Amino acid sequence: MGAPAACVRAEEGPGARPRSLKLVCASLRRQRFHTSGSHSKGQTAAEHLWLTRHLRDPFVKAAKVESYRCRSAFKLLEVNDRHQILRPGLRVLDCGAAPGAWSQVAVRRVNAAGADPSAPVGFVLGVDLLHIFPLEGATFLSPADVTDPRTIQRVRELLPGGRADVILSDMAPNATGIRSLDHDRLISLCSSLLDVAPDVLHPGGTFLCKTWAGSQSLGLQKRLAEQFQNTRTVKPRASRKESSEVYLLATQYQRVKGPVED
Repeated sequence: MGAPAACVRAEEGPGARPRSLKLVCASLRRQRFHTSGSHSKGQTAAEHLWLTRHLRDPFVKAAKVESYRCRSAFKLLEVNDRHQILRPGLRVLDCGAAPGAWSQVAVRRVNAAGADPSAPVGFVLGVDLLHIFPLEGATFLSPADVTDPRTIQRVRELLPGGRADVILSDMAPNATGIRSLDHDRLISLCSSLLDVAPDVLHPGGTFLCKTWAGSQSLGLQKRLAEQFQNTRTVKPRASRKESSEVYLLATQYQRVKGPVED
């Protein structure tokens, strides 16, 4: 079975309609939706509006053309184009990796599949609670909870040298529709991932995580500023304008506990 042609991740932010974990996937090659005229039987006006927007989304179309599994690939592509966080030879931990679009980008940028014989070969490890279809050049742990100590132990066993140079997170919790609660839960996810950085992230490493803007964001930014030399907030063009979604980018990790392996 092939991987999904495209998918929509939970990027609308807190208060959005509840959907499974962080994505609603569908193969656009096989869809036969009608986006004009009367609504499909059983389809609400909100669902019809969402579907129409989705099918007209240029990033959804581009993901299909360029064989990315999800439109979110273009968010990471833009961040990387601006800040050069992915380079050949780097080791990448992709958290909340399903359906695999960010891992696709990472594999290409760090040369994990060895496509460029003249460049160093990197490594990409993706982790998610959901199943991820295989991807050449990437190793996946799924289903697995990246905040579980047993998973972290396995992550360290799989990463060359036991460390990652880059931690990526496009994770999001199940949306409840309650804005403040959804925001708090996502910040908690990001904080939990930051808690494992001392065990996984190499000194000088990079941390990129998705958040939804809200009251707890400053606390997370403060933690990042204490552990990284540089931090900034970025909102890629592929993030919808009406969404509260933003990404926190922190570089030059400087807080490490325990022995460091090269």
